[in-house]
Amino acid sequence: MDWSRKELKSRAKQVLRTSYWKAFLVSLLLAVVGGGVPSCNWNSNSGSSSSFNLGNLDLGMGDISNGVGALILAFIVMVAIVAGLAALAFSIFVLNPFKVNAQQYFKQASQGNVDMHYLLYAFGKGRYIGTVVSMFWSSLLNFLWYLLLIIPGIVKSYAYSMVPYILGDNPTIGRKRAVQLSNQMTRGHKWRMFVLDLSFIGWFLLGTIALGVGVLFVLPYYNSTKAELYVVLRQQALYDGLSNPEELNLPIS
Repeated sequence: MDWSRKELKSRAKQVLRTSYWKAFLVSLLLAVVGGGVPSCNWNSNSGSSSSFNLGNLDLGMGDISNGVGALILAFIVMVAIVAGLAALAFSIFVLNPFKVNAQQYFKQASQGNVDMHYLLYAFGKGRYIGTVVSMFWSSLLNFLWYLLLIIPGIVKSYAYSMVPYILGDNPTIGRKRAVQLSNQMTRGHKWRMFVLDLSFIGWFLLGTIALGVGVLFVLPYYNSTKAELYVVLRQQALYDGLSNPEELNLPIS
């Protein structure tokens, strides 16, 4: 099953014609909680929240005793560590499940179901632990790839990008299977997915010119288009026998 950027965007526009403001609210919440466009780069989420430039701090070491200076330095390091751990915990236990919630909303909206209750989907009984573990696993793998080089990290970010949608279908699918299926779904599509993202640059630049606020109005379009992509890749995976309706909790036609 082939797909084109034009087709995906056309479908997204069709969905947004009747539910734009709901999509806007979901995108806004995702931007507030997670800092913008959905991303599976765990290292960028945690690193930016906990960095301290100790080199620029003037501790006045020449004016106070070495003992007091060491205490101040130790306190700053401790605060940095606590802040970093807090940011990491927030990303793992709140942000990642909320990403699944948001993607679940957009995926269901593509099928005509625009229920806002999906914003609590991953926090439901029997879903939360599996979601947290699987999202952390995919993020950790992506982080390790970024430690090698930037390009492999970017490639793997696309390979793992379907994990939140897969978890929306089946939160108990298992961390290894979620990553494996996402890899299989995106095989042969990563470059076109990259180009699809590039096609939104003009919209985001236009939104940035409008004092940055305009970006928020582009996010529903972006998120809806990515959800349409998942629906197509999922259908292809079912057709190729990579998965089955039972595994993804889909009705058997």
